[in-house]
Formats: sequence, structure tokens, C-alpha cells
Amino acid sequence: MLRRFLNKITREHLVVFAPGLLVAIIGFWAACQFVGPPPPSRIVMSSGSEDGAYHMFAQRYQELLARDGISLEVRTSTGSLENIQRLEAQNDGVEIAFVQGGTSEAAGSQDLRSIASLYYEPLWVFSRGAKRLERLPKVRGKRIAIDQEGSGTRHMALVLLEANRVSGPPTTLLSIGGQEAAEALLRGEIDVAFFVTSADSAVIGRLMRDRDVRLMSFERADAYARKYAEPAAVTIPEGIIDLEENIPPSDITLLAVTANLVVRKDFHPALIGLLLGAAKEIHGAGGLFEQPKEFPSAKHVEFPLSQEAQHYFEHGPPPLRRYLPFWAATFVNRTIVLLIPVLVLLWPLFKILPPVYRWRVEAKVYRWYKDVKAIDARLRETRSLEGLRALQTEVDQF
Repeated sequence: MLRRFLNKITREHLVVFAPGLLVAIIGFWAACQFVGPPPPSRIVMSSGSEDGAYHMFAQRYQELLARDGISLEVRTSTGSLENIQRLEAQNDGVEIAFVQGGTSEAAGSQDLRSIASLYYEPLWVFSRGAKRLERLPKVRGKRIAIDQEGSGTRHMALVLLEANRVSGPPTTLLSIGGQEAAEALLRGEIDVAFFVTSADSAVIGRLMRDRDVRLMSFERADAYARKYAEPAAVTIPEGIIDLEENIPPSDITLLAVTANLVVRKDFHPALIGLLLGAAKEIHGAGGLFEQPKEFPSAKHVEFPLSQEAQHYFEHGPPPLRRYLPFWAATFVNRTIVLLIPVLVLLWPLFKILPPVYRWRVEAKVYRWYKDVKAIDARLRETRSLEGLRALQTEVDQF
């Protein structure tokens, strides 16, 4: 009898609690659809030439991300235009890249997002000779290095040279850039070289100190800035490079765009905050043209700012990230997202199902109670052994 009673109790548990368990499983499955996969442990960045500022900064990102268990593979490129092409090529593997301001028209899709602008990238125009260039029409007929196909420097140089109608013959445009262009300029093999890069670049430092090379000052910088919107006018104060040697010998006005950190639209959102934290550590101190804490910034971005980056700039890093390592904060966040909908479903079930279970069990007991009461009344009147055995059989059948 006890075994049958326990079997019935077990069946009652299944009847009452199985639907609640099914609802919890469905809720957990639905939550998994919103959480998505965990962040990858390896990402690929497209930088720039090996002697350029992009590659130098990419290596610093590589070091910082490694502290949080993220392996960053850095691939060199010819520059911003090739970086954009790599981001748009779904089978290339590149997920993040440096992109120069003013090159977004080269993008063929709407699937790229900026994480932040990082620093100002001035346009440096160096020429050989005793007299400094002050206007681009003066480069007509000269041999000019405008960097390789696919670079942001070449894109910006062509825009400005064409605007001044000096891009065609007798001017000679050469597809060399970076260290190669600097060496050619120092040897006298070319007359002018264009560079769009950070003031921290070793190439810029070397050319600024050479006595046979002059850095162009843009007299009409404000006109360029208003006409093309992207570049801004920035000034190098006299003597800022070297006070003893007084380099540069006077204030110089340059045109500058911003370097952007750009990702694909499907880039894992958990990594955006990690990248912005690294960007703050690398670029937040300021520089020759940047004020401390001016960058990274949500302003002057080349592509639409990602939602996760916008949230970071408005509210700072996630609260857990301030106290926990990246992997731990990610695990806790994902667990919370998974458990909240399940708990929301289970809480009312925990309140409802026990009373339902008690009601069903009590209902069966009440039904038995009427039969037991009748047997008890007959028991008082029964005196024979056969009658007692008959009552026992009835009880065993419950």
C-alpha cells in the first residue's frame, strides 16, 4: 500500500512540476538566443606599413590585449584604403583596422562602424631646398612622392593636388611612401614627399631635423578645412621639436585629420569596451596636437559610431569590468543575462505550484477519507475473522 501511495505521489510531482520545468527550459533557451556566443580569444587587426605609426600603435594594442587573454594578430597593409577593403571582405579575417579620416567614401557597404577617433594625423609635406613651400601650386613640375595605392596619404594628396590643378604633367607623381620616400627625399631623388601620420613617427622626426629639408606651412589651411570639412588646421609651435636647435624655426600650420579605430558591424560587442580601455591607455595622455584626455573620442569619427562605443563614452566601462578581469566580468555578465529571464519565470511558478500540489494531494485524501470512515464504522460492528479480512482487503485496494 505504501509503495502504491509513493508511486501516486511521484506521479503527482510529475503532473504538477513537469510543466513548470518545461517553462523554465524554454525560458533558458530563449535567453540563450539573446546572449550570443562568447567573445573570441583571437582577433585580427590590419595596421599599415611596418615603419608607420599605425603599425607602431597596433603593437601596443597587441601588448595590452594580451593581458586580458586576447591574442591580437597584426597584419601590415599599404594603408587606410586597403584596410577598408579588408574589413569589407568577409573571408579575409580582418575584424578591426586603423582608418584615416576622409577616406570613408572608399567603403562600398554600410557594414563598418567606428569605435573612436584616436589622435590627429597631420599632413606633412616636406620639400628639398633653402626656401619653405607655403602653397601647393608651387609644386608644379616637381617629382612628388604620394605613397602607394591603397594608402590614405595618397588619397588626401591627390585630392589637394587636383584641387590646385597640379596633379598632371609636367608634375611627376611617384607611388612611394614611408621610409622609402623619406630616403629618396634625403638623397635628392625626389623634390617633395607627402606623409599623413602621427607626430610620433620616426620618419617625421628624422626629416624635421635634416637641414636640407623644409616642412611646408599651409597658408590657406582654414580655406582647405572649410572646403573639405574633414581636415582641421593645427599648429606646430616654434621650437617644440627641439628647443636647443629651435626646430621648427617658426610656427608651422598643418592640415590634420583623425585616425579612427574601425570594426565590422558584427564585431563582438564585449571586445569594444576592452579596445576602448586600451585606446584610453595608449592615446589618453595627449601629444603634440592633442590635449590630455581629448582622445579617444566619439567626435570626428569616420563611420557611424557603434552602439556599444556610444554607451561606453556616455557611461564608462561596465561596472563589473572596473573590479574584475575581462574573462570574469564577461562570464558574470553572460550568466546574469541567462538567469534573469529564467528566474522571472520560476519565481511565480514557485509561488503557484506548491499550493496546486497540496490541493491535488488533499483532494485525493479527502476522497479516501469518506471510504476510510465507512470502513471504520463497519469495523466496529464486525466480530468475525472473515469480516476483518474482507475490510483489510478493501484498505489494501486504496
